[in-house]
Amino acid sequence: MSIALADPKMMASSSSGSSLFRHTFALTRRSVVGRLRQPAVLAPAFIFPLFFAALGSASFNKLAGDPYFTANIAKSFMNYAVAGAVLQGVLFGSTSAAGDLATDIEQGFFERLLASPISRTAIVLGRLAGSMVVAVVQVVIFLAIFLIAGAHVESGPLGFIGLIGGGALLALAMSGMMAGLAIKSGSAEVVQGAFPLVFVLMFLSSAFFPRHYMKGWYRTVADWNPMSHIVEGMQGFMNHDLNASQFAKSWLLPFCIAIVSIAFALRALNNRLAAS
Repeated sequence: MSIALADPKMMASSSSGSSLFRHTFALTRRSVVGRLRQPAVLAPAFIFPLFFAALGSASFNKLAGDPYFTANIAKSFMNYAVAGAVLQGVLFGSTSAAGDLATDIEQGFFERLLASPISRTAIVLGRLAGSMVVAVVQVVIFLAIFLIAGAHVESGPLGFIGLIGGGALLALAMSGMMAGLAIKSGSAEVVQGAFPLVFVLMFLSSAFFPRHYMKGWYRTVADWNPMSHIVEGMQGFMNHDLNASQFAKSWLLPFCIAIVSIAFALRALNNRLAAS
């Protein structure tokens, strides 16, 4: 009887993959728990999006009387405002999470992680996964509040899944970008200082007002702004008719951005390791 010996390389690869998963899970849990323990930091990610949604609904509610709006955009402005609230909430949450990472660097906890027998990749992935978990919770809470306020997800359960998935992927993309900036700079102030630029980019999109009614340079910027296409894909999930373009805009586009942003974050980590 012959005994087959396991390939050492395969065993090492399996062990490495298992360690990466365990380390990422542990750091994800730390990130989520840390966020929940800071309600004052987490609150703006809920308060401001809901405030702007209420303000927009009160200001532009008459748009729902336009046949083009109801036929091609949303059944009501409340339905339209859901995606903008999700986008804004995710941007707030991703920036705040990257600020926590920069704080870890400033306070020396990041160096202790590097000195421990933990996967370096898990340090980044754990923070990004934590942002995705928080984003999913945000989307669920936003949907519950908007439904109580009178919004309707016309597409049913698939629309819920589309919005939740879009919010999670957007969180992955934005938190990867901000995490890379946090690792590269090592300063929470730099991360917070970059947020207004992202905020301006959001206001120059169709998050709060449909592109169809824009004119001039504002319309041109909104047309080229990727956030416009992402938020419009999410807005489509509130309508009865779903199509592949909505998933391409709200899932595929942020996923492609996430690949670039994660590569940026990992490269920043490698550069910091090389410099230390």
